[in-house]
Amino acid sequence: MDINLSQCFIATDDHDKAIPFYRDVLGLEVRNDVGFEGMRWVTVGSPAQPDVDIVLETPLADPSASPADREAVAALLAKGLLRGVIFNTDDVDAVFERIRAAGGEVLQEPVDQPYGVRDCAFRDPSGNMLRFAQPRTS
Repeated sequence: MDINLSQCFIATDDHDKAIPFYRDVLGLEVRNDVGFEGMRWVTVGSPAQPDVDIVLETPLADPSASPADREAVAALLAKGLLRGVIFNTDDVDAVFERIRAAGGEVLQEPVDQPYGVRDCAFRDPSGNMLRFAQPRTS
């Protein structure tokens, strides 16, 4: 029995800012951009991983959530306290320069980690942490 990742979710407070970042800066393709009953379903993904989608969703995509819950989640997103994503790359230094040149908010410049990767970190336009890791060769 095989189990494969199909989708993961990243909260965004502004799809119109998130899409250019993920598409133009990171080089991901926009696969879906659908509006339905006041909500928006946007998926992006790497051309190298056609079976894995990243869903850019509103911070609390539950239409029955209370206003207080919506405010609490929006506050966590604004502080960058919601989870992000780790991307693998074969050239973390080039990725770093590309995102920094595009105005990305740097959290960590490329550094060799003791657990076997060289990585860096940025915030996306909504405040989510995105890490980019390159496995180190011995």
